[in-house]
Amino acid sequence: MTVTKQEALKNWFGYDSFRAGQEEIVDHIMAGRDVLAIMPTGAGKSICYQIPALLTEGLTIVISPLISLMKDQVQALRQNGVAAAYINSTLDHTEIREIVSGCIGGAYKLLYLSPERLDTEEAVRLASEAEIRLIAVDEAHCISQWGQDFRPSYRRIPQFIGMLKRRPVLAAFTATATARVREDIEGNLRLRDPYVHVAGFDRPNLYFGVEQPEDKDRYIEEYLAEHKNDSGIIYCSTRKNVDALYGLLSAEGIPVSRYHAGLSILERKESQDSFVYDETRIMVATNAFGMGIDKSNVRFVIHYNMPGSIENYYQEAGRAGRDGEPAECILLYGPADVETQRFLITRHENPEYELPEDIESIYMQERNARQKLEQMRSYCLASGCLRNYILDYFGEEHAAACGNCSGCCREYTETDITDEAKQIINCVYETGQRFGTGVIAEILTGKNNARIRKAGLSEKRTYGRLRDLTVRRVQQMIDCMLMEGYLDKTLDQYPVLKLNQKLRELSDPETHVILKEAKQIRPEGRRLDQEKALPLSELQMQLFDRLRVLRSSQARQEGVPPFVVFSDRSLHDMCARLPVTEEEFLDVNGVGRQKAQRYGEQFLREISEFAAEHGGVDRIRPAGSPDGPEKKSKRKRKETVPKQPFRLTAEEAEKFEAAGACSPGQLAKAMRELTDRPDLEKLYGTAICARLAEEGWLEKRDDDFYPTERGTGAGITGEEKTGQQGKTYVALSFGEETQKHVLRMYTEV
Repeated sequence: MTVTKQEALKNWFGYDSFRAGQEEIVDHIMAGRDVLAIMPTGAGKSICYQIPALLTEGLTIVISPLISLMKDQVQALRQNGVAAAYINSTLDHTEIREIVSGCIGGAYKLLYLSPERLDTEEAVRLASEAEIRLIAVDEAHCISQWGQDFRPSYRRIPQFIGMLKRRPVLAAFTATATARVREDIEGNLRLRDPYVHVAGFDRPNLYFGVEQPEDKDRYIEEYLAEHKNDSGIIYCSTRKNVDALYGLLSAEGIPVSRYHAGLSILERKESQDSFVYDETRIMVATNAFGMGIDKSNVRFVIHYNMPGSIENYYQEAGRAGRDGEPAECILLYGPADVETQRFLITRHENPEYELPEDIESIYMQERNARQKLEQMRSYCLASGCLRNYILDYFGEEHAAACGNCSGCCREYTETDITDEAKQIINCVYETGQRFGTGVIAEILTGKNNARIRKAGLSEKRTYGRLRDLTVRRVQQMIDCMLMEGYLDKTLDQYPVLKLNQKLRELSDPETHVILKEAKQIRPEGRRLDQEKALPLSELQMQLFDRLRVLRSSQARQEGVPPFVVFSDRSLHDMCARLPVTEEEFLDVNGVGRQKAQRYGEQFLREISEFAAEHGGVDRIRPAGSPDGPEKKSKRKRKETVPKQPFRLTAEEAEKFEAAGACSPGQLAKAMRELTDRPDLEKLYGTAICARLAEEGWLEKRDDDFYPTERGTGAGITGEEKTGQQGKTYVALSFGEETQKHVLRMYTEV
């Protein structure tokens, strides 16, 4: 009997429908087309290649960089009844030979390999004897020298594919990639006419915050005291910081693990397992931890130090809230973090670099890393919406403000620093544009240290002009001027300040430089526990705790992490639905046939016993709840309905009111609000622009749309703007005539 993709999704993985973008990717892979998919952490990348692997003949090889990812994925697949295996350094030669023979004989559907093993004896045997139909490349940004985790071993993938009897479908996946990195992935992997899917980078359930506490340790202690029952990760930039913070928290009696490359393999494994198995709730780690760790109930990620790039930060922060529930991503910023990252950039510990042959590429990577560091630093200093800063960086459309970040949620004071800014400019000019932020601040505040004396800087006219201020205060002002574009900074190993043309604007008495500062360290009234309160009764919450205990017991018996048995979201759904039969149990989110057969009896028994102890199911469930006594009809299984192209009926279109000028995104949103039909695809501003380009109203150059002569005549204007990261883009505006024309394009005749 032929199994459909929807049946595979439900039976093996327990989901009733695909998430956004998954089905299209599955369809293209099944049709034999290469794929490049950019999907944020938690968007369900693995489903996109696991479903095709199950529905097609032959073997799927998944190239993955970390042992932890292989282990977790294979454990989860086996729990779901899927024949999967991995080959890595934890296996001996006998085990590896048995797995390779099994792959050749058709015993496995998926095999996980690290890129380092692609030129080994077992890989050569697989290439010549196994029927490999699909190769999925996870963390594909590692193949790009412009990516945040460049690994030369990924360059072996095309050579491995060249050894195969026939070229398989190639599907590349990554969570974070700029347009430049996407192009590099496509070229280096030699993808053929790939279907490119760029999912929205926005994670609405995540709160983003930047704090600048005087005492980071105290901040951490207070935060953990407020989140006693939550699981979280604290990232530090150095092993020394990890060890110090781990010691501090351990002394406070907090269940904590640590992870960095300086620990033995056994120590790292024990720490990781303790965290993943919920034995400790806090992990303090360097960025060596986390890639591929599929722990869905992480409620917060705190960066004790600033990471080196937006890509790294968003990937690490994205490990929070993978279950879709509210979570917090907090970055603790201090000026010393920048110097630490600059130091790390200059270290070349990767043994796969070859000198001097790679000296030019290393120089390019250093310069690229310094540019990314400045963009990360600008994020930490931004006073606007932090979510929009991230979305701008990845080139994604967004609303005016998210309302769920520290930039949106806190109040700011504004200080006019125009006079101080002029003194800073004079100092940079007087010293020949040869010094960085720290030295300029020391000159202006009149510091008398060896560096100042040796360079004769105390003789300068601007020496001590701002002696009433601290060095840190002047550095804040310089940061503000850099953000506002009144100063530039080089991207050298030791950056220096440079003057530019914009500073001429300060000769106008109407021009002012304004420094915005947060009124308090943390937004008042915000607590994660309040945000994530589950809509369950008190008795249902007691049942939730009982089911967690049962889950942990079952996980220990099977030697797997608790989330492999059931996620927190599945347990919550059980408490909300209170199933009493296997068919009702199958309606629970994340429960498929395989898990129902494996665990249904134990969990249904626990629910029934709890209900009997408290007077029956109806006594547990809140009156008036969607599944309560007022609604006894049997729930119909959700069916996947193919989406239709966005269209409005004539009646819906009549409700539209054109008002002044608007952007393509605003117009798309206004049109979406005219209809509530669930069978329609979502309309976006980019789709409108593409249609207008087909009709000659717009033309596309590079990545932007520009109005043609015809479009200009119809009231379309385009203004070049510069985003917070210095990226230039075209902001389109549609007049009423254009709005009405677009409405007609999407109205049924």
